[in-house]
Amino acid sequence: MILKSVIIEDESSSREILRNYLAKYCKTVNVVGEAASVNEGVEILAKTKPDLVFLDVEMPFGNAFDLLDQLPNRSFETVFVTAYNSYAMEALNNHAAYYLMKPINIDELIEAVSYVTEIKEKENSLEDRILKSKMNKAEGKITLPQQDGFQVLNIADILYCKADDNYTEIYLENKKLLVSKTLKYFEEALADYPFARIHKSYLVNVNEVIKYRKGKGGSVTVSNGKELLVSASKKRKLLSYFE
Repeated sequence: MILKSVIIEDESSSREILRNYLAKYCKTVNVVGEAASVNEGVEILAKTKPDLVFLDVEMPFGNAFDLLDQLPNRSFETVFVTAYNSYAMEALNNHAAYYLMKPINIDELIEAVSYVTEIKEKENSLEDRILKSKMNKAEGKITLPQQDGFQVLNIADILYCKADDNYTEIYLENKKLLVSKTLKYFEEALADYPFARIHKSYLVNVNEVIKYRKGKGGSVTVSNGKELLVSASKKRKLLSYFE
């Protein structure tokens, strides 16, 4: 698969280095545009509609996050390329697929491109497909601690779980339960069932997913109509359930 890509970086020497690395080591990347500022970046993205954007953080008259804020419905994947590791958490919160430190490590660059390629190929291959279920029904029960004992719940009735500090909100079709366990606890407890951690805040019953939307990290809609964000770092694992 050929990835239409854009480089947004204010230093011309850094753009040249990255462009040369991509040409030499990542043959599936086709650089269709470059920009040196936030405003130029917004324009080139609207014009080229890329699959992948290599994005520096610090730029004149704004930064990478200012640019992304102007593109709430973006469909491209983002690889941050920066000399500052202090932006890593904010990059993840903005659904970065990968975070590369300068000077660029070639192996890391290849891995970043490979990751995005796999995501895009899976998204494309799942369109207009009749899916054969590879997931067993989530048969079984789980006990939820309560002040006066515990409640027994059918695992299949769980639509998704949401983190709430050291608590977890369990969403069923018509109600919500608050349990004094972390989301990590439920991720491990339900590891043998078709539940996917799609975000730092969400664990979803994959059998209840009725829609997948590209963009940013992406999102899924579950059977009760609730739309849940998907982190870019979790997207590959989620899509693997639908192969």
